[in-house]
This record gives sequence, C-alpha cells and structure tokens, in this order.
Amino acid sequence: MFSIFKKKEDVKEEKAESKIPERKTSDVKLASKKEKDDLAIIVLPNFKDRAESVNNFICKCRGEKNANHLIYANAVKFSNGEGKVKIDESVRGKDVFIVSDVSNYSITYNMYGFENHMSPDEHYQDIVRTISAIAGKAKKITIVMPLLYSSRQHRRSGRESLDCAIALRELESLGVNSVVTFDAHDPNIQNVTPYSSFDTIFPIYPVLKEFVNDCKGEFNSENTLVISPDNGAMTRAIAYASMLKLDIGMFYKRRDYTRIINGKNPILAHEYTGPALENKNCLIVDDMIASGESLIDVMTELKSRGAKDITAICTFAFFTEGLDKFDKLYEEGLIKAVYCTNASYVSPEMKNREWLHVVNLDKFVALIINTLHNNESLSPLISSNEKLKELLKKNKLD
Repeated sequence: MFSIFKKKEDVKEEKAESKIPERKTSDVKLASKKEKDDLAIIVLPNFKDRAESVNNFICKCRGEKNANHLIYANAVKFSNGEGKVKIDESVRGKDVFIVSDVSNYSITYNMYGFENHMSPDEHYQDIVRTISAIAGKAKKITIVMPLLYSSRQHRRSGRESLDCAIALRELESLGVNSVVTFDAHDPNIQNVTPYSSFDTIFPIYPVLKEFVNDCKGEFNSENTLVISPDNGAMTRAIAYASMLKLDIGMFYKRRDYTRIINGKNPILAHEYTGPALENKNCLIVDDMIASGESLIDVMTELKSRGAKDITAICTFAFFTEGLDKFDKLYEEGLIKAVYCTNASYVSPEMKNREWLHVVNLDKFVALIINTLHNNESLSPLISSNEKLKELLKKNKLD
C-alpha cells in the first residue's frame, strides 16, 4: 500500500542531496566584481551621436580599456504617431543613467505619410517610456537632461500650465532618484520635488576656458564689462564677473503686458544701468538664445552707447529663426563672437559659422555621471574657482 509518509532515513538522504554547495573564493571575487560594475547608461536616439564620446571619457576616469557602459534604447514610432521604447539588455540591479537631449529636433518620424520632427514633448515622453520599460528593476535611476524639459514654463501667470513642475513630479512618482541638468532657467524649480535630488550645474569653467584661450589677453578689468541682458540673468552675470574680476552692467526689459506676440509680451525698451560703455569690450551672458531678437536689441543698445567688441556667452543656442540675422551682424561688425555649448542640439549649419564657438561638454557630462555613480560630491565640479585662477594666471589675466 502506497504511503504518503517517508521514512526518517529517506528524508536525511534527500537533505544531504539538496544541500547548497559551498561557494569557491574565485566565485565570490567574480560576484563582487560584477556587483561593482553596475553602471548602465541608457541612451535615447536624441543623444546617440554623442554617447560614444561620453563613454570614452568615463572609461578614462575609471581606468578601463574598451569597456562599454552604454545601452541604446530602441524608440519606436508607429505610423499614427504613437510610440514605445524597448530596452534589449537587462538593467536589473544597475545604477541607471538615462541621457536625453530634449532639444534635438533633427530626429524625425513618419506619421500619416508626413515627416515630423520630434518636439521636446515627444522626447520627454520617451524618457517616461524608458522608465516604464525598466519596470522597477534598476537599483537607482538618474535622469541626465542637459536642457531641462519645459524649463521656461516654470511659473504660472494667469491660467497657464506648469509643464516643468508637472514633469518633475511625474518623474519622481515613477521612481526617479535624481535629475541632473545644466543652467536651469529658474533653479527654484527644484522646490517642486523636495524629497528627490535635483542638480542644476552651470558649465561656467568649460565655457570660460575656451573663451580665455581664444582671447589671448585681449580683455582685462580696465577695458571689459560683463553685461546682464535682463534682471533674470543677474545671478549668472555676477558669477562670470566675479570669476573674471570684471565690472558689471545690466539691462532692464520694459515690456508691454497688455499684449502677447509669439507667446511673449513684446519688449518696449531696454533700460541700461551700470558703468559707462564707451570703448568697452562687452560680454553678454545669458542661459539661452532662442530667436535672438532680445540679444540683438541689447547689442544694438550697447553699440549706440559706444561699446567696442561685443561677445555673447550662453549655455543653449537654439536660433529658432535661423542664423542669417547673426551672419549679417557679424559682417557689419556688431558682434565679434557667440560662445555656446552642445548641451542643446547643434545643427551642422551652426558648426560651419565662423562667429559661433561651440564648447563640447561631453567630458563634463562624463565626469558628472562617474562622480554620481561613485556617490561622490559634485561640488569640485561645480565650484571651479581655483582652476579658473590658474587659467587666468597662465594667460596673464589675473
């Protein structure tokens, strides 16, 4: 007769057979090595062209040869405009960094037979889809968004949407641990997510390094001023002026708040306050150039007040209405140069302009990712006063 009960001897034999084998020392070392190497950089199509460069800099930081930390997300668009994101590699237990350039309008897709350029809204939605594809398997998720999505829609005026705030709250609710961006239009936006890490980094040193090396001693505290194009850019202008030991001037934009043209209240006049401008070189510093109309107005005002050479410095250069106006200004001698970064998309046409100097931030992005992955402070990267002092001393500008 069959019995469901087992003899004690049979149970002992089964326990002996099912005993977990001891791990060898070599297995333990291999496991710990794998646990340490948990960096995963998920690259969306809008950052694909720069991904290899960032990976190479990270490998140099880590002393690695031929290592690859990149995972390319497959962003699919259906013919009706809907989309999905697929990740072909496992990210379980990984320290994940999702890198996305939401300004990259060169990415296109076909919808109902028409070619469409992806907008920042669509790029942001792909970030959300990527987080969804991770499905909670990552150890930590950091979003590296050089241009913060909807950063100019950071506060409400009347019955307006708060796009940037909503996006940051959504990312936090989806399990994002940290957001890293450059030169946020208003750093106070970080107050939206007080329980999540938010870092806005001013890439002042990389920009000034290229500017100082190009100038070859052409500017000093006697012949050069830093100019803030409006009161909102004063904090940035003060930072540049203090680092370069220069005096500062400011324009105030007097707007017509009774009308809205192209989504903005039109500027009636630029009122200047600051030192005399006659025969002075001027550095106009701002976070971005959109259409460039406001910048052109400021440059015109500076020239009318006797300014000498005018240089514009910004983190993001969009030139939404084309480059022809700036080509003409350069030919007429109204502007000497524009310095920007590749924190936002740089078109082939922009790269061919003699007056436009694009500062490559790939190494800077790599240092940020590597520093955060090692759970180290970003302060040495953000505060670069000592490095700048050495740079100015080297160029005899201290």
